[in-house]
Amino acid sequence: MIRRVIGYDRFSSRAALKALGDVYTLLRLYINFFQPVSKLVRKSRHGAKVYKVYDTAQTPYQRLLRSGVVTEDKKRELADMYGALNSVTLLQQIRQSVEQLRALAER
Repeated sequence: MIRRVIGYDRFSSRAALKALGDVYTLLRLYINFFQPVSKLVRKSRHGAKVYKVYDTAQTPYQRLLRSGVVTEDKKRELADMYGALNSVTLLQQIRQSVEQLRALAER
C-alpha cells in the first residue's frame, strides 16, 4: 500500500524527509486502526490445486486486543488513541501530506 501512496519519486532534501516522516506517521495510524487484513490460517495442496483458508478480516488493532498479550494499561492507552482518531479526517491528512511530498520530489 505504501508504494501506491508515495510512488517511486526521488527525495533528497530535509523538507522531503520531514514530509515523508509525516506521511508514514499518518499511514501507520490508518493501517493499524482502520485497515482490515485477512490472515492466512492454513494452506493445503490437492494435486496441482492449492486451497487457502483465511480468517475473518480484522485490523491489527483488533488482533492485538484479542491476542491477550497486551496489559490492561496498554489496552486503555490504545483505546484512547483509537477514540481520538477519525478515519475520514486521517485520510484527508494523508492526502494533504502526500501532495506536499510530491511537490518536493525531484523530477
